[in-house]
Amino acid sequence: MAADITAIILTKNEEINIVDCIRSIKAVVKKVIVVDSFSTDKTVELAEEEGAIVYKHPFENYSKQYQYGVQVSGQDTVWTLRIDADERLTKGSAKELERLCTHHENTDVSGIVLRFRKNFLGKDLYHGGVYPWKKLSCYKTRSGFIEDRNMDEHIVLRSGKTVEMKTDCLHFDFKDLEYFINKHNWYSSRETVDYFENLERLKNRDKLDQKTWLKMNIYYKIPLKIRAHLYYIYRYYLKLGFLDGREGQIYAFLQAYWYRYLVDAKIYECKITGIRYKGTGDLK
Repeated sequence: MAADITAIILTKNEEINIVDCIRSIKAVVKKVIVVDSFSTDKTVELAEEEGAIVYKHPFENYSKQYQYGVQVSGQDTVWTLRIDADERLTKGSAKELERLCTHHENTDVSGIVLRFRKNFLGKDLYHGGVYPWKKLSCYKTRSGFIEDRNMDEHIVLRSGKTVEMKTDCLHFDFKDLEYFINKHNWYSSRETVDYFENLERLKNRDKLDQKTWLKMNIYYKIPLKIRAHLYYIYRYYLKLGFLDGREGQIYAFLQAYWYRYLVDAKIYECKITGIRYKGTGDLK
């Protein structure tokens, strides 16, 4: 029997993923809301065939798109599940999520942290700091909201505490290397916008979450020419990414020398030219 959950999925050209995603959750949730940013493939058609309620909405960033999904959902279930089209519940994690939501419906637990196993180039990664990848994905509808950020937006609880699931969910964010590179180029522009916004927040002494504080006060204090290299050493050697074989090496290399260095290069470009990235619009 389904728990009292509404699932919200954001999509853009996800026909390769959307069916498996919905099928992995449909027995656990009462309602599936898909917010689509005008896909040109069969995403919408396939989602509707699986019983999802689909809304189309122009994409600005994930935070605003998700907030739109919350608004149109009706907010009439105790719990809300934020899940991406490239994520899956397994049979085991679906049962655990249903059990936790039912058990904590009337307790002071307001959030459930899901844990994911990442798949890259067809291989599950267990090292390099990527396993288990944890995020607060399920929360009591009246107790949580999403941060208004261009990048790395999180669900935040207004009240209550969290519990962590023990069973792995699955994350298939890799389609091919061309998509991976294009996506991280798109991400890097958004993170550049976040960098300058966070600089202003530091000047104004605004409160930052722990991850952002560490990034701004430690990582970005390291000289540009060496911080991506140190990031690679940390992921590949200190966090044992090499134990995931060739796939682990490629993943760590691209994360450091493609993504992190690209963010640094764009920040440098902004500083010397005076330009600013907008970080709006969806992934083409």
